[in-house]
Amino acid sequence: MCLILFAYEMHPDFPLIIVANRDEYFARPSAVANFWHGSEAPILAGRDLQAGGTWFGVTRTGRFASVTNIRGFRQTKNQTKSRGELVRNFLNVTSTPKQYCEAIKPNFPEFSGFNLLVGDNDSLCYANNSQNIVSVLESGIFGLSNGLLDSDWPKVNLGKKRLKNLINQGYPPSSDSLISIMTDRLSASDDELPDTGLSIDTERILSATFIQHKENNYGTRCSTALVIERPGNVRFCEQTYNEFGQTSNAQYFEFWSEPS
Repeated sequence: MCLILFAYEMHPDFPLIIVANRDEYFARPSAVANFWHGSEAPILAGRDLQAGGTWFGVTRTGRFASVTNIRGFRQTKNQTKSRGELVRNFLNVTSTPKQYCEAIKPNFPEFSGFNLLVGDNDSLCYANNSQNIVSVLESGIFGLSNGLLDSDWPKVNLGKKRLKNLINQGYPPSSDSLISIMTDRLSASDDELPDTGLSIDTERILSATFIQHKENNYGTRCSTALVIERPGNVRFCEQTYNEFGQTSNAQYFEFWSEPS
């Protein structure tokens, strides 16, 4: 994923509301979200067919995980593992979010730069290997892109504001309304752009919530919304896009969380 917006324990009926965009090269093969067969846990997620992991997933027991890359992270020859493993592996184990993040901390150097968000019915944890961070999160509205959590980036700030406004409307947020806040294709003004070591033209393109980088055949491949409702109803929606930025598929899942 390249933009994750989430509200944790900010609504009395919905402990977790999250929506995310995955930005990727269109040439990289992927499968749309579905329940995985043959995995240790009943995972609902899209799948990276090149490396076998995923960018965003949830289980029938209410465990959830998502990952973004970090822009400007120094690459080394030791970074041989796919970041999608981090999501897949958390969904397949029963350790708490903090236990999992602490357990993988010695292996942080084996991955290119990442932000990892993992949660279950009791807690939510954030990990970042560029700053060696493992942090259990308290309630709040958060934004996560390709910098640190809540970096002062235009699309992070705008996304948090839009999510807050949606939650404050007072009625249950629908999957479609959540995904609608992820479709803005306007770039930020130059004076707001972060400096991540890329050209100014590329920074402009990547500053939009919904990305279309036609020259590189790169852009927003899908939007995913996850809403967990007390006492355990789970709603999941994935909307995928083609290289022209048009919706190519949308699917919805709903189920009751099972005991872990």
